[in-house]
Amino acid sequence: MLRTLGRAVYRFRWWIIVISLLSLVPAAWMTSRGGHLQSVIIPSHTQSGKALELIEKQLPSSALPSFGLIFRSKTLLAADPAFQLEVRRALAPLRNDPHVASVTTAYEGSGLNPRYVSRDGRAVMARVEIKGSGENQNTLATEIYPKLRAKIHSNGLQINAFGQYPRNYDLTRLAERDASRGEIRVLPLVGLVLVLVFGSVVGAVVPLAIGVLAVTAGMAGVLVLAHFIPVLVYAKNVIVMVGLGVAIDYSLFISSRFRAELELHPVPEALANTMATTGRAILFSGATVAIGFLGLLWLPVGHVSSIGLAGTIVVTSAVIYALTFLPAVLAVLGPKINGWRLDFTRGTDPAQPTRFWRVVASAVMAHPWRVVVPAALFLIVLGIPFGNIRLGATDVSGLPRSAESRRGWDQLHSEFKDADSNPVIIVVKYSGTRPLSPEHLKGIYGLSRWLARMDGVNSVDSIVDLDPSINLDGYLQLYSDPASGLPQGVQLVMKKMVGKDIVMLVAQTSLHAGGQKALDLVRKIYRSHPPAGGEVMVTGETAFHLDFIRAVRDRSPSVIGFMVIVTYLVLFVMLRSFLLPLKAVIMNILSISASFGALVWIFQYGHLAFWLHFTPGPIEAMNPIMMFCIVFGLSMDYEVLLLSRIGEEYRKTCDNTRAVALGLEHTGRMITGAAAIMALVLFAFAFADLTVIKEIGVAMGLAIVIDATIVRCLLVPATMRLLGRWNWWAPHPIGEIYEFCSSLRGRRHRVT
Repeated sequence: MLRTLGRAVYRFRWWIIVISLLSLVPAAWMTSRGGHLQSVIIPSHTQSGKALELIEKQLPSSALPSFGLIFRSKTLLAADPAFQLEVRRALAPLRNDPHVASVTTAYEGSGLNPRYVSRDGRAVMARVEIKGSGENQNTLATEIYPKLRAKIHSNGLQINAFGQYPRNYDLTRLAERDASRGEIRVLPLVGLVLVLVFGSVVGAVVPLAIGVLAVTAGMAGVLVLAHFIPVLVYAKNVIVMVGLGVAIDYSLFISSRFRAELELHPVPEALANTMATTGRAILFSGATVAIGFLGLLWLPVGHVSSIGLAGTIVVTSAVIYALTFLPAVLAVLGPKINGWRLDFTRGTDPAQPTRFWRVVASAVMAHPWRVVVPAALFLIVLGIPFGNIRLGATDVSGLPRSAESRRGWDQLHSEFKDADSNPVIIVVKYSGTRPLSPEHLKGIYGLSRWLARMDGVNSVDSIVDLDPSINLDGYLQLYSDPASGLPQGVQLVMKKMVGKDIVMLVAQTSLHAGGQKALDLVRKIYRSHPPAGGEVMVTGETAFHLDFIRAVRDRSPSVIGFMVIVTYLVLFVMLRSFLLPLKAVIMNILSISASFGALVWIFQYGHLAFWLHFTPGPIEAMNPIMMFCIVFGLSMDYEVLLLSRIGEEYRKTCDNTRAVALGLEHTGRMITGAAAIMALVLFAFAFADLTVIKEIGVAMGLAIVIDATIVRCLLVPATMRLLGRWNWWAPHPIGEIYEFCSSLRGRRHRVT
């Protein structure tokens, strides 16, 4: 089929080039317009998500989103009239804004509110409540908040914003900037490596062009997808990382094989042979990479599965361009693919065997055990730190210190005493009974006092925390009267904290939302809370983090199982072997675990923090499983290329040792060159602004380097040397089916 496709592409080469280029016009137009991607992950099916829904439905007045502002002066004190006047002037545009519900400052009432004043008295806080609900979190963060923030100016005061919406705005803005900057940074470097690999300018430009086309099409596809489902903003970064890498890899493989075939055949036949061999390998390779991304669909947590769809779109685009547009360009160029050759590079065709790889292949074939044992032990040792991984979630500490929301958060915690920046919200849900019955009040009172005694809790806000002088009996007597007869202040509290069948309590903390202490606090509330007469649910930012981590851990086994089984089946169909796909899976897991060990060593333990400019902490919860899916598929690129070439040689000679050696000789330089390009693309994101993007780039880059060198060029050929003819064994019924299909193909060719 692919040989026929190659001949068809040659025949219609100009039409294919024109149609491919025209198809990019709408893609480029959509990409230039941009789109609305999500920065907020709220697992709606978890307890924290359900509790938030109850609050939004029954207590809309307490669910108003808000953000904070810190005003600081180098010379004035907060109590100075000039300071107060400047704060009021800066906030004046917000008070009449239709999106603003209220603005609270340190100057409300008769005197300064000490909770809103810094320790040195030169800074004050303000809180702005926005009219809206949690249903449009992304709109609030990316559209309404920046408009409000743009209205706040001061000539004499330094202003920093903090809170959920400034943070999510910065996350979205920086993630998009990282994606565009990563592409700009890496393209010149990739072009230089391609020149060194091919030894010619034309040979280098062709794969680079395919990479740009695939990324553009992938971006457009994701922006279309975002009109139908929520898509995480990190999808853009993944598209640039993976799309550019695989498109260039596939182009490199096909161009190299085409150059080799040109030495033996005219252009049409060379193209047909290239498509029948390397084209087939790329088709299967693209399938394994796409399967890796589709594995994320088994992880319906927040919008993480959208990254799986985004990756599938860009990999599919890369495969389509590599099997249509690229062969059409090669058909037009023919021998000119070697044009503008640069003598100083001494470049040769990467598909041709070299003395170095001949020596490596001979050494591996001669001493397989001396290769397998140390290489496997080395990978196992690299993976040891992975056993101590601590999972967290993206929060303000993952932002660079130059981001305003990070500056505001740092300022809040360093300058304000017991700043309540991370409320833990507890919802008690009752079924069929009145929320404020005497028995329920006793439970709420006990729960409130238990929360107040917990480490990290500064205070508790609830209907039984109105005044420290009121005891349980006083609250029982107070709420025994009808609500209409209660004092105005008590009625206001009830409106914010008592719904149709729920009661809300808020434990005010200054703990880092994604930090271990905050996570431990929420875990303790989940597990050890005293009975309150109803179902106790916890929500808030830390609860979201904890539920997200739990969901990822619970679903990861099914994701990994899906990946392993489907990848095994695809490789089994391609290789017609029972053991080779199993070996490939085991090798992949070894290389991935080694890269994960490096991930923990660098980002959790804090090594290289000075050089990469990040704050050490837990690993982003979605990263390990997401990287497993992506790297598992990417690693198969090189596995498929190596094994398909070894299979070609084995079918010619039926000599396993010779086939493995020749396969390694012919693909070693190409695999290492492709891996160098892919790693270069990924490592470019080590200099991203967001820590979550740094983690993905560094860990995946290391995984590719390990996989293409230690695994594919040493472990794989050595284990195949040891397995001998067992490499090609398949159960007898499967073998008969393959023989029958082969005989049908041969009969069809003879008739033709």
